[in-house]
Amino acid sequence: MNRISVPARMAVAVFALLISFSQAFAAELPSVNDTARFLAGMKPSEDSPLARLTKEGGWKHHARTLDAAWKRIESRQLSKIRAWSKEHVPGKRKQMLYMFSGPDFLYANAFYPNAETYVLSALEPVGSVPNMARHSPGARSGALHELRASMQTVLNYSFFITKHMKSELRSGNMRGTLPVLFVFLARSGNTINDVEFIFLNSDGLAVPKDAAFKGSSPGVRVAFTDKTGKSKTLYYFRTDLSNGGLNKSGFRAFSQALGPAHSLIKSASYLLHSGNFTVARDFLLKQSDVLIQDPSGVPLRHIPKDVWEFHPFGQYVGPISIFKGRYQRDLKNLFSRKRSKPIKFGVGYRWRLNETSVLLAIKKKP
Repeated sequence: MNRISVPARMAVAVFALLISFSQAFAAELPSVNDTARFLAGMKPSEDSPLARLTKEGGWKHHARTLDAAWKRIESRQLSKIRAWSKEHVPGKRKQMLYMFSGPDFLYANAFYPNAETYVLSALEPVGSVPNMARHSPGARSGALHELRASMQTVLNYSFFITKHMKSELRSGNMRGTLPVLFVFLARSGNTINDVEFIFLNSDGLAVPKDAAFKGSSPGVRVAFTDKTGKSKTLYYFRTDLSNGGLNKSGFRAFSQALGPAHSLIKSASYLLHSGNFTVARDFLLKQSDVLIQDPSGVPLRHIPKDVWEFHPFGQYVGPISIFKGRYQRDLKNLFSRKRSKPIKFGVGYRWRLNETSVLLAIKKKP
């Protein structure tokens, strides 16, 4: 008969205890979907460890505020954008490409609700999945307030303010884009199935976090199911989209591997008008077969007329004052000559209905 020494029996007991503890701890961790629903002011599943936290006054206030904000933006913006897209955007593509996006899945999904893969990219950090159960009630209420503050301009005016994102998404308890992406995914009726933190290598391959190397772009892959039951994927990469940044990263190779895209550009600080973003501009025109943009996107003079059809909507009145040097006379002529069609929603820096404009560019068939 084999005898087990006392130290060995103690080691086995400790190991068993650690396994039991880790299993209990894992059981207490909420699912990513319950976390997203909690952040979105929506009830998590009844057996979630977050369910009891919905009784707190801070969460109830958060839920009421987001309920009201969502009702406004759904009736004023999102439902009208989806109707416009259904009427005017031809066909569909697997990839929806949105450069300079920040965490704006909200408008990506509204303009292209049928996309299978959403690829967003900007300079804002990825962040992490927040563990809301570890906070005190006061800290939890404060974190939810931070989250609402970070979304305030996009919910009210359709865009994020870059300088605000630089501070709001890099400090406090709600760091990075992921908490905002969670809110928009949940509120849009999606169920999050899995979240994986990845890095984009120079060859355009999305590799696991532990396989990263210096110079690779951090990102996140979110697998989700939409309200119809269709499986979809959202990618967000923290990527330098300037000429130097794109030439070093694998972002273009990653997007090309997914095939042609339907693209969106809005509230992009007129960066594509700059000589330091010509690589991004040329890539967008090559990769896309449909491009929806406000005037801050690709300048009209750089979109070849023999390759693209132009469909203007709304009224072009020029840039806001801080971008006054970006007026496009040829765009003004296009909107006047083409007798642009009216739209019922506002986007971009000129978000008011009487001064908003959208250009739908469709690549001609060869």
